[in-house]
Amino acid sequence: MVGDNVYYLALSWAAVQAGTPSQAGLVMAVSAVPRALLMLGGGVVADRFGPRRVVIGSDAVRCAAVLAVAALLFAASPGLWPLALLAVLFGTVDAVFMPAVGALPARVTGRDQLARVQGMRGLAIRFANVVGAPLGGLGVALGGAAAAFGLAGLLIAVSVPLLISVRMRDLPADGEGGGEADREAGGKADQEAGPHRMGAAQDTVPRTTPWQDLRDGLRYIRGHRVLAPLLVAIALGDLGFVGPLNVGLTLLAEQRGWGASGMGWVLSGFGTGAGVAALLLTVRGRLPHAGRVVAAAILPGSVAIGALAYAPSLVVAVGTALLVGLLAGLSGALCGALLQTQADPAYLGRVSSVAGIVSLGFAPLSMPLSAAAIGWWGTGPVFVTSAAVCGLGGVVVLCSGPLRRAQLPR
Repeated sequence: MVGDNVYYLALSWAAVQAGTPSQAGLVMAVSAVPRALLMLGGGVVADRFGPRRVVIGSDAVRCAAVLAVAALLFAASPGLWPLALLAVLFGTVDAVFMPAVGALPARVTGRDQLARVQGMRGLAIRFANVVGAPLGGLGVALGGAAAAFGLAGLLIAVSVPLLISVRMRDLPADGEGGGEADREAGGKADQEAGPHRMGAAQDTVPRTTPWQDLRDGLRYIRGHRVLAPLLVAIALGDLGFVGPLNVGLTLLAEQRGWGASGMGWVLSGFGTGAGVAALLLTVRGRLPHAGRVVAAAILPGSVAIGALAYAPSLVVAVGTALLVGLLAGLSGALCGALLQTQADPAYLGRVSSVAGIVSLGFAPLSMPLSAAAIGWWGTGPVFVTSAAVCGLGGVVVLCSGPLRRAQLPR
């Protein structure tokens, strides 16, 4: 994650130096297209070949691509095309890498620890956000974009042997993972996707086609009483959250005269709140009535998002951002934990791909639309609309009895 943060800073700096601001924005956004188009297929790949193998292979490809561009920039000034190609390649590999990462926890630890893993992952994200930008800036200051790309490649290279050292568990037998709703809803899909449920069975049962695997996974999700509404709630939250907390916040800081430092303080408030939520889940490992807590966090968090556009001062904005980060971090971590514990491990790659296709594929593409909407109607109406979209996720949780009553395993 630290390497990714350095990579994105290096990419944005190199793109700005090589082209116009609009061209740089296009280079930064182009990686979302292959993620959106290929993420579902990436989930199938993760479940067919095993997440460990896919994560290691895709991480090695990312490392090689970034180091190749670093070497090219050291040798010449090739312009925007290598940067655009790198962004497309990175997005393509991410479409496989992200679902495989989502499928790993169930093969590393027991179900009673999966919520704690989500909290630890949240802490890692916060740490990477804090450390990655200064490291990338240092690389640019010392040797330009080439040095920053080289640093990113080296950091990603360090992660490869760490991933290789991770020890894996066998998938649990039928009925041991995913909860009662899983066992009731997934029976037919389990039979059709049998070769992926147990390592020993893969040698004796004929493999299905990738297209069948994709259909089985979507059928499994659609029939699951908890996962189906949970994924809808996650999608609504991502769609409503990404625009305001990225492009919208930048434009809000410019309009209010807070400047870059003020925007940094607001982002720090958000990151602190999210970090506290991740730390809480890491320490506790389990919160009772997880489904109800998700709804209780989403609804006031949505109100806080809308209120952020009307903050009368920077201090109030920072406090509001702290509340948004705390509630969004708590609901996001619990949604991830419920997804991990409710889904059958054999389907986790496909389930993770459906969860990630909105946040990693479609939501980034909404940022230009958010910027245009703010130009037409102003920050307030756009923030309120985004807050309403997020709030619909909480309504979905409340209206779904199985999801509302969902619990994390002890």
